[in-house]
Amino acid sequence: MNGSRIAAVGHYQPAKVLTNEDLAGLVDTSDEWITSRVGIRTRHIAGPDEPVDELAAHAAAKALAAAGLAPGDIDLVLVATSTAVDRSPNMAARVAARLGIPSPAAMDVNVVCAGFTHALATADHAVRAGASTRALVIGADKMSDVTDWSDRTTCVLVGDGAGAAVVEASDEPGIGPVLWGSVPEMGHAVRIEGTPARFAQEGQSVYRWATTQLPPIARKACERAGLAPEDLAGVVLHQANLRIIEPLALKLGAVNAVVARDVAESGNTSAASIPLAFSKLVEQGAISTGDPVLLFGFGGNLSYAGQVVHCP
Repeated sequence: MNGSRIAAVGHYQPAKVLTNEDLAGLVDTSDEWITSRVGIRTRHIAGPDEPVDELAAHAAAKALAAAGLAPGDIDLVLVATSTAVDRSPNMAARVAARLGIPSPAAMDVNVVCAGFTHALATADHAVRAGASTRALVIGADKMSDVTDWSDRTTCVLVGDGAGAAVVEASDEPGIGPVLWGSVPEMGHAVRIEGTPARFAQEGQSVYRWATTQLPPIARKACERAGLAPEDLAGVVLHQANLRIIEPLALKLGAVNAVVARDVAESGNTSAASIPLAFSKLVEQGAISTGDPVLLFGFGGNLSYAGQVVHCP
């Protein structure tokens, strides 16, 4: 085999929906204030009995079903998350246990909002190297667990959810070369730290970095796949907020692409945001089988990772 491809995708969100009007009853904010600054209208919030691995397992089960595969067909499980409560067993092992995957390599990947695209590249590399035949790659986060619900600058942003992809060997590469990196000296700009752990960020610093430094990097990810931005049929950026997504997509120059804007109804779901938004575009028929789609994650650690994939 010469490469790997995404065979199927799936996503899951908790049933509870928190609106901007609901938040206005918790902190000094309003629907107008939130939508004008970040473009978010609603977000899904998991309950205390819905841990990260449960969200992940639901999304993964849907991806497996869509691919027509059984749990025993998977030999590698990668879960991108930054909201795991326990150190061990990790989320990947817990998801494997929930799904009945018998003996996979099971690893968590913590690159916060860029976690899924890092995990996808890792699965692609493992398949290309012959270390895996079929991998389950999941992005799942329960941001509500690490949110200060009295801080109106952060609590209006977050949501919970999961998205998953089945990656398998293929004759023709369906996952392009990854372009990844970070700005470690600015890692403090996005944080989940302390006891209890709490999400905090320096919003203006992140905004300037994302809208000025990332567009040429995203273009280079397209170049590595041998494509120009105008060749793209879809663009799925980390769903941080619309004030970042829209200018970044515009500067990228993907004039013919559908741009995911799932943040409006899901909020910022960290590592879940890209697979969640991508799966929804596939489910809605907004992109078609074989279409080239740029997946580009960025955020915590000021890390980034992107690759062009073919739509399953």
